[in-house]
Amino acid sequence: MNVNVNSLLKATPGAGAGRPPSAAAPFGGATGALGTASAIFYIVLWASAYVPSKIGATGAPPLWFLVARFLVAGAVMFAIAVALRRHFPRQLREWATYAALGVCANAAYLGLTYSALGRGLASGVGSIVASTNPLILAMVAPWLLREPLTLYKVIGLVFGFGGVVGIMLGRTGTTTALPFDVGLAFLGVVANVASTILFKRGRGTNDLVAINAIQLVSAGAALVPVAALLEGAPAVQLSVEMVAAFWYLVLVLSVGASLIWFWLLSRGNASRVSAFYFLTPVFGLLFGAVLLHETVRPADAVGLGAIALGIVLVQRG
Repeated sequence: MNVNVNSLLKATPGAGAGRPPSAAAPFGGATGALGTASAIFYIVLWASAYVPSKIGATGAPPLWFLVARFLVAGAVMFAIAVALRRHFPRQLREWATYAALGVCANAAYLGLTYSALGRGLASGVGSIVASTNPLILAMVAPWLLREPLTLYKVIGLVFGFGGVVGIMLGRTGTTTALPFDVGLAFLGVVANVASTILFKRGRGTNDLVAINAIQLVSAGAALVPVAALLEGAPAVQLSVEMVAAFWYLVLVLSVGASLIWFWLLSRGNASRVSAFYFLTPVFGLLFGAVLLHETVRPADAVGLGAIALGIVLVQRG
């Protein structure tokens, strides 16, 4: 899949927010095929993060691992922005908006998710919880983003969420999906939805590199006192797996995938774009099974089928 790099780096955050894209072209300025392919590619990347995240969350203090990830990724993005002479916000309000975006999208969302993974939540189950994102967003989008909640969207969301619930029920009572751990991950998803709303409603700089640099450094800084309070001084035993997981998360997820996500949001209806989160369990379960030997049940296929149907219906809406 080829994504135009210049389009990624120059996308306008508020573009298209005032008018919902048509069903035939759900990603507004991007062609339908490119938008759909980019969204699926993003979800593959995002779902792949749960395996290295599980390695990081169990091999090091989870919050300190995130602090290092965000600050290093933020430094990379700042270096890229300076080298390419990107423009940063001129108003304090814009800096505050993007800092809040980082706190919600990274510090809160991933902080809670990593805490759940560190407590024993399976990476595949974590990806399933993440797929509730579009349902939460659809509930608030009509009021906060002025995006209509059509009948097709409602039916699609019911199918998608029903598939997620079905997969979760198959794991009830196991130590890989304890209610408290699932609740932590779900609160993280709520924070991620808040970040989507902040981005779609935000105005100011149109440079995605600058936005990503600000939000990553802000997330890392915000987590430092929390990590110090809850985990004490950091203590890490380095291994090849740990180092590989760390750099994969920094370069592929925090830098690359974040730019793709903001590009998608800047060109499309947020509820349609977020509907692809329902695909997260498909790839999350696959990566968990292949790389971490986590169990995949035959009944999961029924839930995944409902999820796929839900995405199709939401896109038609």
